[in-house]
Amino acid sequence: MIITIDGPIATGKSSIAKKLAERLGFIHFDTGAMYRCLTYALLKQNVNYHELSDLQKFLDHFNFDIQLENGEKRYLVDKEDVTYHIRGQQVTEKVSEVSAIKEVRIKLVTLQQKWAQNVDAVFEGRDLGTDVFPNADLKIFLTGQTEIRAKRRFDELRAKFPKETEALSLEQTIEDINRRDIYDSTRKISPLRQAEDAFVVDTTELSIDQIVEKIILLKERANAHEN
Repeated sequence: MIITIDGPIATGKSSIAKKLAERLGFIHFDTGAMYRCLTYALLKQNVNYHELSDLQKFLDHFNFDIQLENGEKRYLVDKEDVTYHIRGQQVTEKVSEVSAIKEVRIKLVTLQQKWAQNVDAVFEGRDLGTDVFPNADLKIFLTGQTEIRAKRRFDELRAKFPKETEALSLEQTIEDINRRDIYDSTRKISPLRQAEDAFVVDTTELSIDQIVEKIILLKERANAHEN
């Protein structure tokens, strides 16, 4: 069974998908982290990703791995643990732009579809229910008020990267959220949008546990309908 969870930045996708997968005994795939790994590698290797030949040469040799360590996922690019680095500001500023490149999406979507074969999994991202897994068994689309999402994002960044975000303000984070929303939903390649058959869940006033319970109920209803 494949469950997709799509939605804009800071709607709690990662926390929700991880806990949902744990509750169901499913595998959890954070596709956003995959794009962050690729973006990190591009920046580290100083690849001119606006030049198609340079980008394609990079993609032909790009590889990364996901490992479990003490129950937590670790992301490795060319055997380097980049779990911490891919959440930094430099990658965050570029990942939307890189993710919008057709060749990049082809590379990672192919991997995602390969990993989904013959498994029960929760995939989270922005285009999973629409483009990557249009026939997913259950599709969830998360929404939330911009100010609440920005506060979550701000608190997360300050907690994880206190030194790097000393000058960051909540106002700047709100601006960044708005910019990312517009960019992700208007890009030509695989834009952020709600699948017609997706269930919408507003995360503004709900806790992670409440949202997970709501999705489990939707899953049970979907199973009952099939039977």
